[in-house]
Amino acid sequence: MEPSFLEMSRHTVNFSYEDSVNMQHVDMDITCNTSVRTSSQQSEAPGAAEQQTMRVYLRVRPFSKEELADNEDQDCVVIENSQTVTLNAPKGSATMKSSEKGIGMSLHKFSFSQIFGPEMTQSELFEDTVKSQMCDFLEGKNALIFSYGVTNAGKTYTIQGSPKDPGMLPRVLDATFQYIGSHVYEGMDLKPYHRNDAQHLDPDQVKQERSAKAAIFASVKEECDPLRASGGLESPSCSTTVLSSSLFYDQTVLASNLNEAGSSQFALWVAFFEIYNELVYDLLQPSLCSKSKKRTALRVCDDGAGNAYVKDLRWINIQTMGDASKLLQFGNRNRSAAATKMNQSSSRSHSIFTMKLLKIDGSTVKRISEFSLCDLAGSERCNKTKTFGERLKEAANINNSLLTLGKCITALRNNQTDRMKSSYIPFRESKLTKLFQAVFCGKGSASMIVNINQCASTYDETLHVMKFSAVAKQVVQVIPDKPLEALAPCLVGHDGKPLRNGVVDSQALESYLSEEEQLDDEEDEADMSLLPQNELVNMIESLRSKLLAERRRHLVQEMEIRKEMGDAMLQQLMESEELRTRQVEELKESYQVKLENTFEMYKDAFKEHAYQSAMNNLEDDYVPLDEFIAEQEKVEALKRKVSELETLTSSVKGRVCARPTVDQSCQANATEAEGEYRRKLLYEEKCGLERICEDKQQLILSLEKRLMEISETLQKIRDGFLEKSADLEVLQRRCDDQTKSMDDIIRQNVEKDREINSLKAELAKLSQKSPVKPKTKRGLLANIREAVTSPRKGSTGRTLRKTVRAVHH
Repeated sequence: MEPSFLEMSRHTVNFSYEDSVNMQHVDMDITCNTSVRTSSQQSEAPGAAEQQTMRVYLRVRPFSKEELADNEDQDCVVIENSQTVTLNAPKGSATMKSSEKGIGMSLHKFSFSQIFGPEMTQSELFEDTVKSQMCDFLEGKNALIFSYGVTNAGKTYTIQGSPKDPGMLPRVLDATFQYIGSHVYEGMDLKPYHRNDAQHLDPDQVKQERSAKAAIFASVKEECDPLRASGGLESPSCSTTVLSSSLFYDQTVLASNLNEAGSSQFALWVAFFEIYNELVYDLLQPSLCSKSKKRTALRVCDDGAGNAYVKDLRWINIQTMGDASKLLQFGNRNRSAAATKMNQSSSRSHSIFTMKLLKIDGSTVKRISEFSLCDLAGSERCNKTKTFGERLKEAANINNSLLTLGKCITALRNNQTDRMKSSYIPFRESKLTKLFQAVFCGKGSASMIVNINQCASTYDETLHVMKFSAVAKQVVQVIPDKPLEALAPCLVGHDGKPLRNGVVDSQALESYLSEEEQLDDEEDEADMSLLPQNELVNMIESLRSKLLAERRRHLVQEMEIRKEMGDAMLQQLMESEELRTRQVEELKESYQVKLENTFEMYKDAFKEHAYQSAMNNLEDDYVPLDEFIAEQEKVEALKRKVSELETLTSSVKGRVCARPTVDQSCQANATEAEGEYRRKLLYEEKCGLERICEDKQQLILSLEKRLMEISETLQKIRDGFLEKSADLEVLQRRCDDQTKSMDDIIRQNVEKDREINSLKAELAKLSQKSPVKPKTKRGLLANIREAVTSPRKGSTGRTLRKTVRAVHH
């Protein structure tokens, strides 16, 4: 692949499925291998609708030198054939860690309408993906293409390309101009209006359109001239070379379509806007050149037929490829972009380039077709992109819009799978899905180009993008064979009112008038009838009395309704408070029972554990108490014998010393040896008994230590029980506070009832004091004179008459 692919792919932003698309989990090995209906299935009956699954293409970006140096090539993406790809989870990824724990799988297979490997060129991608939709666009049908993928995957490069290797958008523009050829409608007096209509401009409006177009081209020229004057290299944004010379198309389809066009002429109008932080901004506004001025956000409106459009969006008429290149440069300069850790020029908005082709026969617009190319911004994981502040806010809005897109795709698929259970499709939760709702609902064909890279560090994000695309590929589009919008677009005048054959259409105009304006017209017609003056005066007086009576009745009725609503609300609050009190009491009792049971259970468990541990430790060295006491008595007896022998030995020595004879000395020696032997035996027995006593003492100490640990554990359990009791007391206090607030509400309601009763009494008094007095009849001349001299009174009568008619209706 050309180096420009890697260069331009850095203008994309990343997509993380976990942070943005919270959709239903799908077993991809089952879902992705379902039957793929890529070819259209059309009924044999004439005028039948065309059904086809959404075409989803996959494009894999090659590695860069930096990625190869960072060991990103770990065979994560393996292309099996032209429609199947396998993803292998690398070591260290979240998917591999989950699979090692037995959650999910480390290998996933996905199928697409067609897969384009790293060696594919822009021209091959255009021929196999966009060209069919471009032909539908030239034949009068609507089309939508949007790119989708992770950061540094080549989304912006796929859509716009580079000056040397144009993307899908420049190639579509070039093919459109080749199709139009010399059949260009040079007048700028027919312009797209709303979503599917056209507007006839007066000369002043045409002049304004030409001035706006010239201002944009002049801005582009002023930006490029200093670079060329400095002798530096030509910037890619200043390249206005016509791309037709470098592109080559199969002219067969274009020539056949042009022969069908006949003598018709074509006008191509384009618009370029972005959705930034859920606000729509026009990228072709000349005022954007001044950075000091804040951009004006545009509103997304509805044309009354279920079609969304951007109000006050600037449409520019282009007639050459050079004009298109300048508009692209101007719009890209105004697009929101910023640097993140993973992308030096990350798109912070969804950019949408829309083309509308008007087929004109004389001064009549025969049909209008629309082609939109959307470069979606990818959602981000903030821990990888290191975004904060304004970048974090942008990422949150991007995630929300892509989340809504995922919800809509999933809801469409679920409704088509289970037709008995239809779910709500949240198109209006985001500006992006609201604008393309008509296309998803069958008023055009949509396709998606998924861009991914092969880096191991972004494997988890790539896997989520593939799961989303697998669900999108199963959405079935039902496209009418002859859409109504393409048959007869409505032509409106410079003031927005419908035209027919160059004049205002009265029937169509009535549909544009509001109900209030139509009522005013009917009342004006009623004023043309002549009535006698006395009848008019009587009618005014009767209407005035009826008005006062209606006002009294409405006031009383309003007070009664307010009282009933207040009573009902109070009753509901009291019931809910009582129910809440019962629930709190039940929870308190249940928690107390559970805590007591838990405490007893832990207590029994600790006792049993301590007993088992003691038994296990004493099993080998256990000595019964009786044997231990007997051994101690033996030791005491031996000690006494030792002391007696020592006493005897000392007395024998004294006698020997007093009468030293040979026999006595021998006897003394023998006795001394025998005593020494006995002492040695006794000493050994004494040492053994002391060791046994030490072992027993150590065992006693270990048991005491275990008992202390058990006591500490029981103390912790007691503290936890006390904390739970404190929490229950806090809940009880809250319940008491709510009861007090309910009492306050009851008192306020009683005061309001008193005020209502006082108001009723005052109203009754006023009604008795000021009854409506019938006005005396006067002559015809006096009534005419009063009507002529008092226009204010006449206007009041007309207002009352309008009110009465509205009441009767």
